[in-house]
Formats: sequence, C-alpha cells, structure tokens
Amino acid sequence: MNQSPTNLTSRREFIKSTGKIAAASALAGVAIPHVHAAENNTIQVALIGCGGRGGGAADNALSVQNGPTKLVAMADVFDHRLKSSYDALKRQHPELVDVPEDRKFIGFDAYKKAMDCLKPGDIAIFTTPLAFRWVHFTYAIQKGLNVFMEKPLTADGPTSRRMLALSEEATAKNLKVGVGLMSRHSRALQELQQRIQDGEIGDLILLRGYRMHGPVGSAFSEKWPGKPSELLWQIQHFHSFLWASGGCFSDFYIHHIDHLCWMKNAWPVKAQALGGRHYRGDHVDQNFDNYSVEYTFADGAKFIMDGRCIVGCEPRYYSFAQGSKGMAIVSKANDCGLPSSTHKGQNPDRQNLLWTSKVDPDQQDPYLNEWNDLLDAIRNDKPYNEVKRGVEASLVTSMGRMAAHTGQEITFEEMLNCEHEFAPGVDKFTMDSSPPLRADTDGRYPIPKPGIVKHQEYEA
Repeated sequence: MNQSPTNLTSRREFIKSTGKIAAASALAGVAIPHVHAAENNTIQVALIGCGGRGGGAADNALSVQNGPTKLVAMADVFDHRLKSSYDALKRQHPELVDVPEDRKFIGFDAYKKAMDCLKPGDIAIFTTPLAFRWVHFTYAIQKGLNVFMEKPLTADGPTSRRMLALSEEATAKNLKVGVGLMSRHSRALQELQQRIQDGEIGDLILLRGYRMHGPVGSAFSEKWPGKPSELLWQIQHFHSFLWASGGCFSDFYIHHIDHLCWMKNAWPVKAQALGGRHYRGDHVDQNFDNYSVEYTFADGAKFIMDGRCIVGCEPRYYSFAQGSKGMAIVSKANDCGLPSSTHKGQNPDRQNLLWTSKVDPDQQDPYLNEWNDLLDAIRNDKPYNEVKRGVEASLVTSMGRMAAHTGQEITFEEMLNCEHEFAPGVDKFTMDSSPPLRADTDGRYPIPKPGIVKHQEYEA
C-alpha cells in the first residue's frame, strides 16, 4: 500500500489499529553547506526516505517532550513523496520544519546531501527500504551523526555481518542509534518481561505469535507497467521484493519475533517452516500467502510464528507466552497492544488473572517512547546503540523466512553466514541503474521453490 503521509498522526495509529504497513522509499541528491543549530540545545534532524514511515518517524521526532528538535533537510528518490511529506509535516509542525527548496534532495546520492546539512551530534532518520540501511549508516558514522533507523535492518547474511561491524564502529565513536522495534519501548512489555524473567509464570516453554489478515502494504504486485523505471517501481513496491524488504515475512512479522524472543531473553538457534502461494492471480511478487515457522531455542523451548495474507480468512493479530506455571498475553492486539497480562494456568480467564499492565497516559505510545529514550541518551550522553539487537532480530526473522522458502531447517549461524546477497552494489545505484532482479519475458520474478532450490531463497 503506497500510503500518502498527508495525515501524519495516522501512521502509527494506523499500524496499531489495523496492522497495515505504510509505504516507504529510498533517498536522494545535490550538495549544500552545513546548517548549524542556533546557540541553544536544538537537535537538528534530516529525513532520508519520505514515505509513510518517514513521515511518521519525523512527526514523532518533532513531537517529543525531551528538548527541542527541528527538521532541516529531506531526501528521497521520488519528488512527489518528498513534497507530500514536507507539506504534511509543515502543517503539523510549522515552527519546527525548516526545509527550504535548497535542502530538499532527490536521487540515490541525496542521503549524503541531506546529512551534509547536519552537524556532528544531530540525528539522521533512515526510513528507506532496508537494502540501503548499511549504505546510509556508513555515511552517518563518517559524519559523526546519531541515527534513528526503521526495522528491519537486514534481509541476508552479508548485510547483517556488515551492519554488525558498523554497529561496533558507531559504539566506538559514542554515537547513539535507535532502531524502530518499538515493542522494546512499550512500558507494559518492559514490566511483563521483567515479571517473566523473575519467574512469575515459570519457565517459558512455548511462545506464539499471530499476524493474519488480508493483503496489505505493497506485498502483492502485478506486472511492472513500464514506468517509472523497473528499479524505481520495485522500490515503490518494496514489500514485493526480498532485496528491498525481506518480503512481507520480514517486514510484517519482525515485531512479534523480536518481542517474544525478548520475553525468552534469548534468540532461537534454528527454525523449520512451511508456507505457500495459493491465490496469486497476476501477482509477480516473491511472497508466500501464508507462513508457519517453528523456532527452537537452545534449551528446547519452542516459538511458533504464524503469518497469513489471504482475503476472507479469520483475522488474528496478537502474541502469547506459555510458562510452566502460567501464561501471559504479551500483545493483546496488533504489534504491542495494551494491556499485557499474566495468568495462572494456561487459560487467560479473568479468574486466573495475576497481573495486568497499567501505564501512565503519557507513556502509552511506544513510538514516542523510543524517541524520548533516544533523545535522553543523546542529551545526557548515555550509552545507546540498538543496532546489534536490531540485526539479530532481523536475522532471526530471515532465518524463519529462509526455512519456509527453502524447505530446509536453517540455523542462526547458517543464516548469518549465508553468502547470498540480495542486492550487491546497492551503494552504486543511480536513477539509470538496473534493479537487482529483472523480470522475465512474461514480466515475472524468481520465486522461492521449497525442496527444489535449497541453499538460497530463489534462483538468482
């Protein structure tokens, strides 16, 4: 779904209330001198990627209570997205958006130009498709910038290893980096995780995540119409392509995978899975319609993640943790919906209730919480780098996706060390570049073939 960012307040609410994912995009080019903040404590922000996610993240950055922020530069590969995002942000935050025409950049190199407008210690927001994450992060580290980057961070082994190395470099430079896995900033889930670690429901033996609804996002694409360029069209439809997003599995299911592994305080060591394409029609994307992944932890505990995008089926969108003495409702609805609760036994009946979360109204929005936490770390010089965890969450998600796409059991180490890079050379893209995948003569792209293509997710 290529959602316009016109109504910025709807982005996070839209995700929370319906589970739909707004569109995002890649970024942009031209040169310009530094823009320095006034002699005060204002932190300047540059937005790289102006789709729905970008507009929402910038809105959050400008809405925090933790000291003043100002948006001073924007970049994208699509002029119309930058314009609509700018117009919406300017309406909502007229005093906090200072982005004249000479600080709006279009093209694949514009991320540099937007970051060149910042000074060390300011913040760059990365909300493009994930293929560009390591490229932008590399430049931000060179510039001494703090960063907020959207999830997922990676979709394959080579870029995961690259991002882990960059994370260490950022920490060595004392840069603060937030990652958009907002469940970790839900005050309810934070308390629930501590209660589970303290043994309130016993040893965790089973975790369950469900995200099942009709087709959403750009995960179901029909043939490229011939314009814009095939590369730009794939970026517009990033959920359809593993190179751009990790597909619907990585982009849609990572929140449940992340917060349920957090409840366990461990990452799974292996995964087996199944999935398939059923009602495709003229769709040419690389996604399955449904996935079911069984993750296994080192102690033998299991985690089942079920995802489905099919019209007419029963919707389910919540998560649970089962322990040896009781169970927990982790997310009551959507990615991290309130309230969380714990219960005696395995039935979440009212009479079995042990605890239910109560969160102050000003702490109930995890999207604002993550920005307040990041800015607190910046302003008070606290250690803060969520990249390693973000990469590990992305890897575990990719591990389950690859297990489904190949029909093989995949371990964490195999996923990390897999050599199939979906988009090599992405750092050299121009507006005239060919895409990482080219359509065949019928306008179709390579799809997973479980049991046939076993060592990578599709035939390159």
